[in-house]
Amino acid sequence: MRINRIHTKPGVHPFDEVRWDRRDVVTTNWRDGSANFRQRGVEFPSFWSSAAATIVASRYFHGALGHREREWSLRQLIERVVRPYVHAGREHGYFASDDDAEIFEHELIWLLLHQAFSFNSPVWFNVGTDLPQQVASCFILAADDSLDSVLDWYRDEALLFRGGAGSGVNLSRMRSTAELLPSGRPAPGPVSIMRGADASAGSIRTGGAPRPATKIVILDVDHPDIADFIECKAREERKIRALHDAGFDMDVGGRDIDSVQFQNANNAVRVSDAFMRAVAADQSIELRARGDGQTVRTVPARKIFRMIAQAAWECADPGLHFDDTINSWHTCPASGRISASNSCSEYMHLDNSSCTLGSLNLLRFLGRDRRFDATSFAAAVELVVLAMDISLCFAEVPSRQIGDATRSFRQLGVGHANLGALLMATGQAYDSEEGRATAAAITSLMSATAYRRSAEIAAVLGPYPGFTANAAAHRRVVARHSAAHAAIRHPPAARRSMEKSIHEQVLPRAGLEWERALLLGERHGWRNAHLTLIAPTGTTGLAMDCATMGIEPDLALVKVRKSATGSAMRLVNTTVPTALHALGYPRAAVARIVSFIAAHGHAVDAPGLRPEHQAVFDCALGPRAIDPMGHVRMMAAVQPFLSGGISKTVNLQASATVDDVAALLYAGWRRGLKALAVYRDSAKVGQPISGVTLPVAPAGPSDEYLGQLSG
Repeated sequence: MRINRIHTKPGVHPFDEVRWDRRDVVTTNWRDGSANFRQRGVEFPSFWSSAAATIVASRYFHGALGHREREWSLRQLIERVVRPYVHAGREHGYFASDDDAEIFEHELIWLLLHQAFSFNSPVWFNVGTDLPQQVASCFILAADDSLDSVLDWYRDEALLFRGGAGSGVNLSRMRSTAELLPSGRPAPGPVSIMRGADASAGSIRTGGAPRPATKIVILDVDHPDIADFIECKAREERKIRALHDAGFDMDVGGRDIDSVQFQNANNAVRVSDAFMRAVAADQSIELRARGDGQTVRTVPARKIFRMIAQAAWECADPGLHFDDTINSWHTCPASGRISASNSCSEYMHLDNSSCTLGSLNLLRFLGRDRRFDATSFAAAVELVVLAMDISLCFAEVPSRQIGDATRSFRQLGVGHANLGALLMATGQAYDSEEGRATAAAITSLMSATAYRRSAEIAAVLGPYPGFTANAAAHRRVVARHSAAHAAIRHPPAARRSMEKSIHEQVLPRAGLEWERALLLGERHGWRNAHLTLIAPTGTTGLAMDCATMGIEPDLALVKVRKSATGSAMRLVNTTVPTALHALGYPRAAVARIVSFIAAHGHAVDAPGLRPEHQAVFDCALGPRAIDPMGHVRMMAAVQPFLSGGISKTVNLQASATVDDVAALLYAGWRRGLKALAVYRDSAKVGQPISGVTLPVAPAGPSDEYLGQLSG
């Protein structure tokens, strides 16, 4: 394949075009201020923030601290990762010439170096090392109603965690406690079996790094043990509160938190359209035995739905998966139904399958003229789809079944991050028609370009092996994406440069890309059964200096992020000065407003900030919190353009009610979401991220923050 140069020059290595600095990296324990990681003299580009350098050095540099083989420069890390991609691309016929291979190498390095793109964490942990070459962060496993299957699930999950990945599983095939084993004794039920997997996950750190494993457990709403499943985490959260009040350390990474169960997984209830209609009509549903399918009992649908809302209000679990919506967008129904997701509910495909992720930092594609660079963005999507497909040529997975599915369907998960910051930087409120239109247009362009590129790769190397059996369904889904694009309506009053670029460049370009994707796919098929999603980008987002993660708005303009290791980072939204300049504020006014925000953590009553601009700085929490339904509206705007789902939390204030939670969950189904989870502020004793309430750093503006004023 031919590769185009976009950012690099012939004969000039991307590393030689930036200024490099040496610095010391230290992370401290938020409890006592002690250092829990220190590496001196690490090398990063001068434009990388201390937060990004700290994340990468502490999480991704390979080798034991203090040993000669320990990586100390970002150059080493990027070279270690990119080299196997170039080698595999050459070996498997991806490049038309040696020149194309070199261009691919330099362009990929440029994107990584300039924080425009990041692979998911397992790539950074494993690729180019002597560890198994696990590149996927997302796995969907399966567990049947047998001891052998349960033990296989435990084993496969542990191996995935070791490689830095997360997993999901649907336990609905397991007999309920109302059913009997062949011995005549009652079955233990899925909730009992979950305890062993939860304990295993709690004892394993992913990728050998100091971060906990991530997983999700799913149960169908008609399972006889659904009530026990819904309430299991809420019961444990009540224990946590009681122990916390008694003086035990139950915070994130606390020494006593391991004494309670179910703290290492998300839970989700899988609901059908029939169930949701029964909720609306106040009808009952049947809970059916797993063995013979007989009705165990009949319960009011609203009772179950209320239990879900109550538990989510108490502890943020369970979320909901909307089964019929998910499977209506399935590209491969002939190969099996979708019954589960990965740990964060963005990858949704077949059981025993994997997906490697990569995310593009949207703010890096905003030009100095405050217009979104559709050409550069589309070129980046082209390149990363190619790179991620190449990685499947050398990817290792923990079981034969997963390996077979990975090779047969070649699932990728291209996504974007920093949407909230992009909207803020261009003067658009997150909960606004123009904000949603911008998000929809960019996501549509991303997916259309990814599908077109996948068809181009298929023209050279062939479609995924499972395509023939699913060709009609796959074409139907792509056509449905294209039809959704035609329905995007950008507000006509496009006054700002960003809005004009969306209307004049992004929307038309995306429309053409969908046409090309359909035409090429009709001729050649597609190389990948699954292509796009929105990941949470927790670690990778920080490594790319994202002010906001995934599709989220900012939680607060000034916040503290705690990790399970005890470290904490004070994160200040550095997009605010850019946003104020975009809104026309003079330098002196920007300085006053920024100083106020750094001191107070919000923009309410900031001196000189005009009332009509307050909404631009609204966050998920705080004095001017985004309406929770605004989160749902944003998700609904981009969902039609994604192969998978959206990893996102709908944030609610601490004062929200159970009725508020129920209304959001119902609205998510009505608006066509595939999954939805909520989090009420302070619902958990151990809250990983919050507004500034801890004495981690002085309350005044940091030098790094105020330094943005000169940009």
